Amino acid sequence: MRDKEAEKDGSFVRPEGVDPAATLTVVRIPREWVKWRLDRVVVQTFQRMSRTRAQVVIETGAYAPSGRKLRSNDRVREGDVICLWRPPFDEPDVPMECPIVFEDDRLLAINKPAGLPVHPTARYHHKTVTAIMAGVRPGLALCHRIDRETSGVLLLAKDREAERYIKRILEERDDRARVDKTYLAITWGVPSPAEGRITHALKLDERHRFRVKMRVGDGEADALVAATRFRVLETRAKYALVRCELETGRQHQIRAHLAAIGAPIVGDKLYGPDEELFARGADHVLTAEDLDLLELPRHALHAHELVLPHPSGGERVTITAPLPNDLRVFWDSR
Repeated sequence: MRDKEAEKDGSFVRPEGVDPAATLTVVRIPREWVKWRLDRVVVQTFQRMSRTRAQVVIETGAYAPSGRKLRSNDRVREGDVICLWRPPFDEPDVPMECPIVFEDDRLLAINKPAGLPVHPTARYHHKTVTAIMAGVRPGLALCHRIDRETSGVLLLAKDREAERYIKRILEERDDRARVDKTYLAITWGVPSPAEGRITHALKLDERHRFRVKMRVGDGEADALVAATRFRVLETRAKYALVRCELETGRQHQIRAHLAAIGAPIVGDKLYGPDEELFARGADHVLTAEDLDLLELPRHALHAHELVLPHPSGGERVTITAPLPNDLRVFWDSR
């Protein structure tokens, strides 16, 4: 598969028939990928891409630097260079309104709608929080992030000093400058007991093909300490409205912890009834049966409250975003 003679000064010739507006991703094969099939390489390169989508990318735009067309079952060698030409696509429609829930001379907080990504991704470029805020309020800096499907409080700083201060206290988790993050979740199943502390250590699930799912790793040397306090606020049949407070901030912590105690979050495609829903959701090909199983098109997790010391003087500030309408309607209908 190697075509070194075609790679000159890091430039690659666009093969005939490839869309003139297509973007190029160049993949250089490391030693640990040797003998992998090309479709596995593509899935690993674009980590949230399903196998179905990977096949489309290969069929329409996988080439060697010489312009030679590549196939899904081609095996790669160390040092191979793969050119993946991806045609432009329309970004999926997402909610674009970001209501301001707090503002002063140093900080601004928005109530991020579910579905709006914070940062650009392979699928979202312009319809992101960073792009929206750059257009309407240039100069703001994000202090943290929340998942695309999670709604709620998202904090931005108006100056570099405030940004550094907020990021430092979030990272250090010093009791003297404590940041309290509270989420509301609607779960399948009612946690028992109704109040407690989940302390399962978490680590990346190496077996999951998207490499984004966390799993319980109690007793494993490379697992990360994680702790979530929870309290059931209300119950309706097989559902619970649960208040969760983060003691640590691991990836997908609340989602993984609630699933670990038998109360996964309603609508969760990764930690809910079938993790294959995550792949179909990423490709926007969820079926009617999938949506019936999920009950909600997004996971029912909301960043409800953020309490932190202000960068000017340290006085504690409370920022709150009410439960959004989609979760309120769902809960009231149970």
